[in-house]
Amino acid sequence: MVCFDDIQHQCDELAANILADCQSRGLKIASAESLTAGLLADAFVRIPGASNVFLGSAVTYDINAKASVLHVDAQLLDREGAVHPEVARQMAIGTANLYAQPQYGDSIIGLSTTGVAGPGPDGDKPAGLVYIGLRLPGALTGGEASVMAKELHLHGSREDVRHQTVLNVLAALWNALTT
Repeated sequence: MVCFDDIQHQCDELAANILADCQSRGLKIASAESLTAGLLADAFVRIPGASNVFLGSAVTYDINAKASVLHVDAQLLDREGAVHPEVARQMAIGTANLYAQPQYGDSIIGLSTTGVAGPGPDGDKPAGLVYIGLRLPGALTGGEASVMAKELHLHGSREDVRHQTVLNVLAALWNALTT
């Protein structure tokens, strides 16, 4: 059993640190969420002043929405389904592109979540299998944008998996910002 109060406290602390760091660097954040369905956006907007950095979140729970809204490769989705590392990468790129504005240049961090929250498996993919994606802009990397996906194997109830996913995205982003 996951203690939501502990996770919420950790998420609040990480989100506040991320927002402050991104604001000082002129970075923006956008997210694309599937299994978290808005929880990642909530982690940011719970923090006062989030609107200085956080642009928005596309909740693309439906597989077709991933293709039509975020431009995830439809053939990839047909072949692999939504729970795949390349889907997470393409979602992160897609959300950065979705929220792009000329005045932002290449300063948008794209975050994504996709996976199986449970309670049971989705075909051959077990509950708790999650992929998170991070698109780090050139303004952060000092060159070309970079995109990565991370595979997670989480445990607990459906809500446990969803909240742990948010915590893992925030931790991965904080790690990318501070290393």
